[in-house]
Amino acid sequence: MNTKKSIINIAKETIALESESISHLANLLDNDFADAVELIYNSKGRVIITGIGKSAIIATKIVATLNSTGTPAVFMHAADAIHGDLGLILKDDVVICISKSGNTPEIKVLVPLIKNAKNKMIAITGNNESFLGTQADYVLNAYVAKEACPNNLAPTTSTTAQLVLGDALAVCLLELRGFSSKDFAKYHPGGALGKKLYLRVHDLSSVNKKPQVQPNTDVKRVIIEISESMLGVTAVVENNKIIGIITDGDLRRMLTKVEDFSGLTAKDIMSSNPKIIAEDAMAVDAMEIMETNGISQLLVENNGNYAGVVHLHDLIKEGII
Repeated sequence: MNTKKSIINIAKETIALESESISHLANLLDNDFADAVELIYNSKGRVIITGIGKSAIIATKIVATLNSTGTPAVFMHAADAIHGDLGLILKDDVVICISKSGNTPEIKVLVPLIKNAKNKMIAITGNNESFLGTQADYVLNAYVAKEACPNNLAPTTSTTAQLVLGDALAVCLLELRGFSSKDFAKYHPGGALGKKLYLRVHDLSSVNKKPQVQPNTDVKRVIIEISESMLGVTAVVENNKIIGIITDGDLRRMLTKVEDFSGLTAKDIMSSNPKIIAEDAMAVDAMEIMETNGISQLLVENNGNYAGVVHLHDLIKEGII
């Protein structure tokens, strides 16, 4: 028996089964889904999401997704809710209750308490005829024919279905709110994704040294300028305009071509037409230019004037790459 082949086949079967179940979810969408989205969109309160067991874990992820896309959400564990945490639910809040069976003891205790408080309730359940399904104001059908578990016991396909419905809710709300990339960056200022959306070239180049030499600067001074900046490069500048660039590589190539470089100047060894980027450009654009051209540095301009250098290491340090 080929153990590796067997493992891969089991994995493929799991993925195929879950994929088929998720595709079927689209056929289960009805007006309740649209009404639930509109309810949340028009609500003056938050979304409280609750569940028990694996459904509770899914609830926490949906909460995180909603919060990061402009819909305030709070997780409330169903077991904790009936032992004091029910106070989390405020007057205008909408409650989403997640349960595969819809008949767990905690859900049967919790649902009447939510209804008594007059909060609107959305169910995500695989059993529309369950206690939860019949008591909720809106039901999102998360039915799956079979769990990926060979014993049809461990929540696998069912929790994936719950998660996908949560993502569908979040994306619909995102679209209704006109949630933009700028909004996303505002909610993710410390993450790599957020930085790609708001970090500009100036934010990086402004903390670097600004190496520059004149066209007639001798090679020794060029070497010193490159070494002191620790950026592996210097701009060749005339009247504050970039006319060329000299890199470590240019210096090495010079040494292989000439025996005596004492009479050479920056203009003799510079590369003309260097890659330049505006300081108000996005840092992610700088990364794309570097990757496309196989280079590690870009000279930076501000209104046509030399403004500094952005280095590949700056992008790596900020998590852009």
